[in-house]
Amino acid sequence: MTVTTASYAPAPRTRFQLPPGSEATAPPESRGLYRDQVRLLVARPGRLEHRRFHELPDALQSGDLVVVNTSATLPAEVTARRADGRPSPVHVSTTLDDGDWVVEIRLTDGGGPDLDAARGEPLRLPGDVRLQLVSPYPASRSPRSRLWRAKASPPTPTAEYLARHGRPIEYGYLSRQFGLDAHQTVYATQPGSAEMASAGRPFTAPLLVRLMALGVTVAPIVLHAGVSSPEAHEPPLPERFVVSADTARLVRSARSAGRRVIAVGTTVVRALESAAAPDGSVHPASGWTDLVLGPDRPPLVVTGLVTGLHAPEASHLLLLEAVAGAELVREAYSAAVERGYLWHEFGDSTLFLP
Repeated sequence: MTVTTASYAPAPRTRFQLPPGSEATAPPESRGLYRDQVRLLVARPGRLEHRRFHELPDALQSGDLVVVNTSATLPAEVTARRADGRPSPVHVSTTLDDGDWVVEIRLTDGGGPDLDAARGEPLRLPGDVRLQLVSPYPASRSPRSRLWRAKASPPTPTAEYLARHGRPIEYGYLSRQFGLDAHQTVYATQPGSAEMASAGRPFTAPLLVRLMALGVTVAPIVLHAGVSSPEAHEPPLPERFVVSADTARLVRSARSAGRRVIAVGTTVVRALESAAAPDGSVHPASGWTDLVLGPDRPPLVVTGLVTGLHAPEASHLLLLEAVAGAELVREAYSAAVERGYLWHEFGDSTLFLP
């Protein structure tokens, strides 16, 4: 098991305000577009290009290595009954090694996390499963915690349980509820993420074939993403990941040949950098990572990044700045705001090539 740590710088340098209408309220398919027809802002030092995502091969070159996250999204929201009989949405973030669940209790009006939950509080779930809140998660968090470690009775594997009783996590900016298929990438194969690794959503099978025909290598990692509530901009929590021996070999080969290693999403950056030795060589690794990239931990491996657009003050902006540099990120986000790009999991994309 590999667990990698780094200190956390609290505030990204990229600051902006989203004007009204900047949130993607539905998948592009609901707007008459294919997945790969969302906009793509290609950001290089001194140069910004406004394209469509299906033009991604035009921005890459033979020999590039593109790394994707094949984690599939779970239907990770259920409705629980509190001790007083009130219904409350519960977001299931992950399962810990001892079988305990990590959960977030939400307000019934969709206004955010319910911070009034208390240690020892019972929750009654569909399917005769009961949860008892054990402690704030991580343990260092205050009693008014967004996330809780909870014990399930009877002991219940989350993936199988959620497949029967859950629904996708969806936030209030969406126009309506969408099915689980809308929250999957085309290459998702290993269920485990509470929310979609959305940077890869615009990829289609024909686009992947075009990349491979160009001479671009596509390699997988797995990182099961937890909940990422838009109301709280904490650093990302520990997440389970796997970097296989084959992918590690491909990364080493690309680096030794002077080729670019382009991560599709912040989850891929986190996994690859967690598998990196101090000299930047990548080796097979698995387990939990709490690595947070920032000014005191720049990337050792990743040299390009495909990603969605992150909310103001989101901790993910620190990772973007670590990969691409704060100036380029600021320029890209300023242009995205000015051009009316759409935010969130069904929105538009950026490609940083520093």
